[in-house]
Amino acid sequence: MSDSGLTVPVTVVEADGSIRVPIRQRAADMLRSAGQYTWRTITIPKGFVPLAQIFAHNQPVAEGELSEALDTLFTQLYTHPVTRQTRKVTGFLREQNMLPNEGSTEDLIRFVVNQCVQRSPVPVPEVVLDEFWAFYDELMSAPELKGLAELNLDITRYVLRTYEPLLVELINTLKETRRVNQEMLGELVRRAMVVKTDIVIIRRQIKALRYIKPFFQTDPKDFETQARIVADMVREFGPFFIKMAQVAASNADFLPEEIARELEVFHEDVDPMLGREVIEAFNQSFGKRPHDMYFGFDTEKPLKSGSIGSVYLARRPIQIEDRELLKRVIVKVGRHNLDREFQMGKMVLGLAIISSQYWAPHSKLAPFLQALQEQADEFVRGFQDELDFREEANTQRRFERWSQNTTKWRVPKVYRSSERVMEMEFLENAGSLSQVLSTLPVEQRKKFQRNVARKFLFTMFDHIFVYREFHGDLHPGNIMVDRDGELYLIDWGNTVELRDKWAPVGNYIAGMLMGDVEVVTDALINMSTTPEQNWARRSEIRDQLAESLGKKQVKRLGRNAPMVLAKEGAEGIQRRVQSIMHVASNTQQMNVVIRGEYMHLSRSVAAALGSYGTLYKGLPRWMMVADFIRGVSGFPRDLLLDRLAVRRKTIQKRVADSLPLPDFVKADAGNKVPLLK
Repeated sequence: MSDSGLTVPVTVVEADGSIRVPIRQRAADMLRSAGQYTWRTITIPKGFVPLAQIFAHNQPVAEGELSEALDTLFTQLYTHPVTRQTRKVTGFLREQNMLPNEGSTEDLIRFVVNQCVQRSPVPVPEVVLDEFWAFYDELMSAPELKGLAELNLDITRYVLRTYEPLLVELINTLKETRRVNQEMLGELVRRAMVVKTDIVIIRRQIKALRYIKPFFQTDPKDFETQARIVADMVREFGPFFIKMAQVAASNADFLPEEIARELEVFHEDVDPMLGREVIEAFNQSFGKRPHDMYFGFDTEKPLKSGSIGSVYLARRPIQIEDRELLKRVIVKVGRHNLDREFQMGKMVLGLAIISSQYWAPHSKLAPFLQALQEQADEFVRGFQDELDFREEANTQRRFERWSQNTTKWRVPKVYRSSERVMEMEFLENAGSLSQVLSTLPVEQRKKFQRNVARKFLFTMFDHIFVYREFHGDLHPGNIMVDRDGELYLIDWGNTVELRDKWAPVGNYIAGMLMGDVEVVTDALINMSTTPEQNWARRSEIRDQLAESLGKKQVKRLGRNAPMVLAKEGAEGIQRRVQSIMHVASNTQQMNVVIRGEYMHLSRSVAAALGSYGTLYKGLPRWMMVADFIRGVSGFPRDLLLDRLAVRRKTIQKRVADSLPLPDFVKADAGNKVPLLK
């Protein structure tokens, strides 16, 4: 009896140790469960109210408004008793081996890990494997987090989130159709047809998965065959995954040489666009075919092709005084439906991450996978800026204007642009870095390489410290030179704005080198997508970082830093440098998502440094180290001398322009034969 005089139902322990619940309590529990079920079922229609209100009014719908309405609906679905009860059903099915469980998950992971170990170009230390399996055992000791119904709701919500921009357009077009006239119906149908093209893309990507089986059937050490299979699979996946392969090729130190070399092909050339695609792009942009605007434009023979589009050489009539001449130009044409290719690629990547909970449905894994998914979304968002050539043209014009202030680097001029077509200057005597190096005699190549490398290093510093904006993809395919060593930078679809970014990046690097957990924690939080939330859990992030640095044997350097470094030796310094990249690439373990611009900054710098290293191929390593030190220490002086040289040339040109031309120059100019009349 309680103090109030009311009887409180209690459980009764039987002699055999079993627990019996009184009938009255069981009846109360059943009534309470039935009441909750009934109440949640009644309240489900409330979740549709915000969605219904969106369709009810005639005002345009914002993307955030639709997202909020869908979140309200899914909150009701998530909290329904039936959804929660599926956890028990899922647990039963896993116990009966009818669904993947801990045993099948471990078998799968052990297979993948063993394959990776066998195919590794270098032996994997036992201590690394032991540490991984210790982490795995701890992870799998956590309870299951979600039932199948909840996972299906997660997948459905993610797909809807991917289509929210399109759904907003459809809803607003429907409203406009209802308000205006039937002409908008065609636009509505056109937007709805986007889903049809998306299905084609997804089918192609699913078909590409057939390469996985032959990959695992190859000899673990046959990297050449594996490389060909990976390249074929990437090509069939399409533009989005080709772009991912380009990123991997720019950071391929961890890959076997054969696979890294195969991925480098995507820097130089990929499958060209179809001729009808090129014509469709011109009709969309200018209402004309390319043959109506240019001479010698062969839609079937591009100079080169990339993940975003293909590049063509053509001639265009230009007027010079009273004569019409043919000028050679470069025309870059964007691939069809690129925005949908990237959206579908992003969705497939996200669904793969979400679906991984089906194979390992444990609570400790969920925050990591969610952070990994958000990090992938941040990474992809930066690439989507490359899809509109008008933005690329504006960026290229800006850097071309800046290139007039230096003698070290050049950028081709842009003549005109649209969303999918850009026309620019043709570089008469320049070729890609690898092409020009391959044509030079051995005795000239060494001096040429070092000369271009010095210019390239100066260019990097010029962009970083003077203009505070950096080329986003400086792989060797986007660096062109002529035989005189003139340096040209192309493909300006992606740049990284550096203002207000160096402070957290510098703090992070310095903190990692010094082993200062406090500094590293603050830097990571400042670079994250949700700094306010992460500041609230700073101590948790700090503890995880401290544990991670402890495992990597990165000790904090204080006043005795020289003695500690001397004791650690070269191995310790290398360990500290490696930890910089390792921790930055594994922040998802701390449920910290790094903002996309910082990810692309690290990718851009890594690609540029990779290209810089390529320039010293075949040369002693000490040359690269010596030139790098000289370039860093001498940059202020080199910058001053470079600007003075530009000023001197400008003055000389103005003086020359003010003088009358000699008679023989006038006669020579008059003998020019026009190319087109």
